[in-house]
Amino acid sequence: MSNDVMPPGPRASRRAPKPHKRRRGLKITLGVLLVLLLAGGGTVYWLYSQLDGNIKGVDIDKALGDDRPEKLPTSGQNVLVLGSDSRAGAENRELGGGGDVSGARSDTALVVHIPEGRSKAVAVSIPRDTLVTRPECVKDDGTTVPAKEREMFNGVYSLVGPACVVKTVEKMSGVRIDHYVEINFAGFKDLVDAIGGVTVDVPQDINDKASGLNLTAGPQKLDGTESLAYVRTRHGIGDGSDLGRIGLQQQFLIALLSEIKSQDLLGSPASSYKIANSATKSLTTDSGLASLTSLAEFARSMNGVDPASMETIMLPVAYDKIDRARVVAAEPQAGQLWKAIREDTTIPEEAKKSPATGG
Repeated sequence: MSNDVMPPGPRASRRAPKPHKRRRGLKITLGVLLVLLLAGGGTVYWLYSQLDGNIKGVDIDKALGDDRPEKLPTSGQNVLVLGSDSRAGAENRELGGGGDVSGARSDTALVVHIPEGRSKAVAVSIPRDTLVTRPECVKDDGTTVPAKEREMFNGVYSLVGPACVVKTVEKMSGVRIDHYVEINFAGFKDLVDAIGGVTVDVPQDINDKASGLNLTAGPQKLDGTESLAYVRTRHGIGDGSDLGRIGLQQQFLIALLSEIKSQDLLGSPASSYKIANSATKSLTTDSGLASLTSLAEFARSMNGVDPASMETIMLPVAYDKIDRARVVAAEPQAGQLWKAIREDTTIPEEAKKSPATGG
């Protein structure tokens, strides 16, 4: 099929229930981890070597050294999840909107906090337009990039790489990142196509001329190309900013997880392999997770997390006083949020309020 996003024809699909505001938990890669958990079982384990070889690893610990926040005082963990809009390769360039665009940016970013006991989780979305102070970082070639104030968050990845994104998040939050997981454009599309599409309840008509996405309000079953356009649209909904898009991403990705869980993957080795192969081909992780065994073990450790109890919130932000097209972390809310995560305690309601959205 063409990668151009076409207006969907009539679809007969059951209306999907709207997720509760605090149940918009998982993002793309948490769904991927669930797939890997299933793939780690006996049904497709004989293909371990091929799947294992798909995963790319980054030695975050070596790149960052010892100047890092303390680990959590409990057995809880924090995972930085990035959705990368890499233009590397023809397929990624076309999915990213085409054109002569070099490098990559962290199009979607969230810190997933898994408290002690692993019966719930919180995902904190960091808006890509957030202005941050980028710390001094070392690139893969050994050159040092000096610190810079008022750097747009999604530009850190393209300028210095994933290790510097981790360091930036740690410096801005004081939260130790235990693991890093990244999935690219093509991987997202292939994963959705591998599971046969995802049904979402589109909250309003969307007509995004920038991406070509045209959807009518109501339940729609989206293929991989449409899904990618849906989670990336910013001109077709709300105020056209990244803040409005975050709500769509949260809604879609809980639907993605639900679709994965509803399929009898263990009863269908061929489907299990197809999904796991799509997922692992697009993954980059820290070296501690860069094997199928490690990923499956980590996914099993999260097996007790109930999606119904998961919560996704946005980092509290306010519009920048100099550049109203950008946002900055809102205080004291952001500080309270990060403090609760550092101490592995309940996040206070006040720390979830974002002046930029009036919530």
